[in-house]
Amino acid sequence: MDTDQEIEVQPRSSADFQHPIQSAFYQILLFKGSGTFIVDFTEYAFTGNTILFLTPYQYFQWKSPVHTAIECLKFHGDFYCIEYHKKEVACNGLLFNNIYFAQHITISYSIYTEISALFQKIEHERKDGSTFSSAILKAYLQLILALCSKEKSIYLDTNTMDGGALSELVQFQELLEKYYIQERSPGFYASKTHLSTNAFGKIIKRQSGKTPTQLIQERVILEAKKLLHLTHKSVKEIAAELSFEDEFYFSRYFKKSVGLSPLHYRENVGISIVAR
Repeated sequence: MDTDQEIEVQPRSSADFQHPIQSAFYQILLFKGSGTFIVDFTEYAFTGNTILFLTPYQYFQWKSPVHTAIECLKFHGDFYCIEYHKKEVACNGLLFNNIYFAQHITISYSIYTEISALFQKIEHERKDGSTFSSAILKAYLQLILALCSKEKSIYLDTNTMDGGALSELVQFQELLEKYYIQERSPGFYASKTHLSTNAFGKIIKRQSGKTPTQLIQERVILEAKKLLHLTHKSVKEIAAELSFEDEFYFSRYFKKSVGLSPLHYRENVGISIVAR
């Protein structure tokens, strides 16, 4: 890809997202007002100055209001690898690839205007196309990600302390990260938290907007995407590593969630420069 294809800022309307979309790019959407949208079949409400982060091939659909101006920045993993740059900006697992918390945050007016200005600088530099444009574009993008990571960290620190509003979800997250490859039954995790399966499901649904089953499936798919993008392992090897009976069952499981096969996902997203 050349630079023009790897990163781009587009003024969009919410009408452009009325039908479900999926993209091979990472996307950062900036918008104002109040309304609802769907990410991976879970509906979220927003109000105020909002920024949303989408990873490649996440299901996204706008619900309301019908007409909202959206600034959309998209970049390909070949242009800026969030895993490779994780020491500079810890956005992987915070802004992107986080299944446990909403992928949007409400930001202050000053941060909103600062990010919007950086969007415009990116588009101006992209069109300029000078010798140093690629380095400048990456610096602007890294600044955006750093600002947003700081805002998201503040939000999580406020809401996930011991006894906080999301403490049960944090406990489930810790358990799921430990056991998701071997244990995919909500009942297993409920027993670990000393709750009935029904009570456990209601609490997790209230705190995350998702059922335990959804989160378990999303965690497995997240790891599958990671292995497809960050390693050269075959689909058969990945299926075995994730405890699937065979690669065909794994491929069906993956396609049902993502909308395309593991091989097609790898072809479209590419293999990262950090692949081992």
